Amino acid sequence: MIKKLDILVVRSFIGPFIATFFITLFVLILQFFWLWIDDFVGKDISGSLILRLILYLSATLVPLALPLAVLLSSIMTFGSLGETFELVAIKSAGIGLVRFMRPLLVVAVFLSGLSFLFNNYVMPVANLKMRTLQTDLVNSKPAFDLKEGVFYKTIPTYAIKVAKKEKDDSTLKNVIIYENIGGMQDNFIIAEKGIMKIAPDKQFLEFTLKNGWWYQEDGQRSDTTTKYIRLGFKEYKKVVDMSSLAMTLTPDSTYKSRYEMLSIRQLNTFIDSLDKVTKKGYDYVKRNDLAAYMGFMKYLDTGWKDVKTEKIKAKNFYDLIPDSAKREVLDASASQVNLIKSNIDLSASEYQSRRTELRLYLIEWHSKFSMAGAVLVLFLIGAPLGSIVRKGGIGTPVVFAVIFFVIFFLLNNFGRKFVKQDVLQPLTGIWMAAAVLLPVGFFLIYKARNDSQLMNKEFYYRLFKKILPAIKRLTRSKKEKPQTTI
Repeated sequence: MIKKLDILVVRSFIGPFIATFFITLFVLILQFFWLWIDDFVGKDISGSLILRLILYLSATLVPLALPLAVLLSSIMTFGSLGETFELVAIKSAGIGLVRFMRPLLVVAVFLSGLSFLFNNYVMPVANLKMRTLQTDLVNSKPAFDLKEGVFYKTIPTYAIKVAKKEKDDSTLKNVIIYENIGGMQDNFIIAEKGIMKIAPDKQFLEFTLKNGWWYQEDGQRSDTTTKYIRLGFKEYKKVVDMSSLAMTLTPDSTYKSRYEMLSIRQLNTFIDSLDKVTKKGYDYVKRNDLAAYMGFMKYLDTGWKDVKTEKIKAKNFYDLIPDSAKREVLDASASQVNLIKSNIDLSASEYQSRRTELRLYLIEWHSKFSMAGAVLVLFLIGAPLGSIVRKGGIGTPVVFAVIFFVIFFLLNNFGRKFVKQDVLQPLTGIWMAAAVLLPVGFFLIYKARNDSQLMNKEFYYRLFKKILPAIKRLTRSKKEKPQTTI
């Protein structure tokens, strides 16, 4: 049965949660653009593409913003209740900490489940759209920007230079247009002045040149019959194709098989296939790469009989070879061993690449569950921490929230890195942050239930006053201790 206390706590939580969620999401989006802004500037990207990128990016950052928002809002909620003495009134009525945490615990479980559904169904699509669009924006060429005294070489096969541009950005002085028509030929135009105009569809660049010369070389330079042509003109119109500067959108199917773009069901299929291929590769190496060159491999499972004879006295196989054949046998053996080693190294490289790929898919599989579990773990830290701190607002709660979130973020990243480097198993590495922080949450709940002075500065001040006399006596006794001389 829902009581007024449950409604009070939930209402106190909803406002800070919504605000902190969107603020956290905004900060994470700014961090992304801070890292990638150099790859987007100067490319004449339309506002609709930027809005699409922000939409897809926001969806990919929700699993990271949700745990931080729950942590911060839970600290703010319980801290505000403690600051206004509502927490004291609730406890004086005989209601324990776990009881008035219960409604928000249900909300945290709901948000955790919602986070998993989002990670499983929305995240793969958002990752696919965002990765495709980001790659297209990064790889697109800069917008046309002709500067004075500098060759513009972004348009393929062309190099354009002007000595001066008038204020209208259309009238040019001393224009040079070089065109590479293939091979070693030179083909360029020099004009005293001209007028530049970009077509409305931005596919063509038109130059109306006046008082200039057109130079063209016909044939190969090594050929004695090469023709060198020079034509003068009063007015000449040159059209340059700019279609290569237009951004082309890559189809989504290009990246659809990457591990970030898959749901749990699809990941299970890929993981099962990769696991089978990896095991088959190991058996193939044993059965073909080794057995084909070493015939005794097929007898390894049939048992081995140690045969000794008194007629042959030799410490090793080398002593059994006649002296005349030793050099030939050694050369053949070395060649055979090198051939086997090269085949095994190639197979080992393929095997290692498959294991690396398998680890990436396992990381993504566990991350969908661990990021959902992080919502619940950080709530178990934030709720008791807020009741201990007893400070609402944005000041103190933000400090503690940032500290614990940084710890979670570092542990999560370290775990992923260790799994990629094959130092830890995926289960251990991906769940390392939750395994470390969950006991901290239970410890804070224990302290909050017993009205701990863990965050009370007066408690530490009284403690310091108690131990200060002991410190003074210790330092005084060290000074009064006589020193012996030899």
